[in-house]
Amino acid sequence: MLPSNITSTHPATFLLVGIPGLEHLHVWISIPFCFAYTLALLGNCTLLFIIRADAALHEPMYLFLAMLATIDLVLSSTTLPKMLAIFWFRDREISFFACLVQMFFLHSFSIMESAVLLAMAFDRYVAICKPLHYTTVLTRSLITKIGMAAVVRAVTLTTPLPFLLRHFHYCRGPVIAHCYCEHMAVVRLVCGDTSFNNIYGIAVAMFIVVLDLLFVILSYVFILQAVLQLASQEARYKAFGTCVSHIGAILSTYTPVVISSVMHRVARRAAPHVHILLAIFYLLFPPMINPIIYGVKTKQIRDYMLSLFQRKNM
Repeated sequence: MLPSNITSTHPATFLLVGIPGLEHLHVWISIPFCFAYTLALLGNCTLLFIIRADAALHEPMYLFLAMLATIDLVLSSTTLPKMLAIFWFRDREISFFACLVQMFFLHSFSIMESAVLLAMAFDRYVAICKPLHYTTVLTRSLITKIGMAAVVRAVTLTTPLPFLLRHFHYCRGPVIAHCYCEHMAVVRLVCGDTSFNNIYGIAVAMFIVVLDLLFVILSYVFILQAVLQLASQEARYKAFGTCVSHIGAILSTYTPVVISSVMHRVARRAAPHVHILLAIFYLLFPPMINPIIYGVKTKQIRDYMLSLFQRKNM
């Protein structure tokens, strides 16, 4: 519940510790993080460039992929630049309102990513189970509505968090034991009743992960049934092969979430840096690996890249 006294006393700035217990290794830890962030930037920007440049890729599957690439760019750029500033320059200060903005973008774009992965599962379901209706079902209008619905859902679910945190009294100091402004890390600095924040945060996370993942699994149950009914083995391989990239993206996104959730329950006494490293892995791994998955496994994108290299070599 909101505290009765609306006049909050929040610090002007927070201090982000980085990775507690591993401060002496920050410079070394930053090397793989910087490399992964660079790959994420190059990979997702390349995907967006290819999808925009090649008219043959202006299909529903690739439009959803462009949404995913955009979300991954924003998601990684919301946290990594500040994180690297902490590791390299010990620039630990972040203003109170900048912290809330970072939190809003972090959580809202994570929710959007889950929605887009669900939309891509729906795309594969229609393409394989109802191929004759693919172009009539997945129109530009429907894709736009799906994209808008993903944004509205994410913003609606995330907006209460920063507004709730604005009105709390922060009496436990300005030091956040994390390398970015994660909701629960900020809540730990609050004095007063934060039960609503705790319940709301867990409820939203469970609602998004469980509901979206349930519908993704349901889509693939129908897809698997349709694939197994195909006459030839070659046709079955070809049909299911169109899903491989999407399955890879799902695994790269949800596996770190599940591992982190299990670790929080099974290894509660583990050092704080274990949980924080898992949280960073969740933010950085999908944006880095998704362009590689789609670049390697998607023939149209691979062919366009090869044609670009051939032109340069001529």
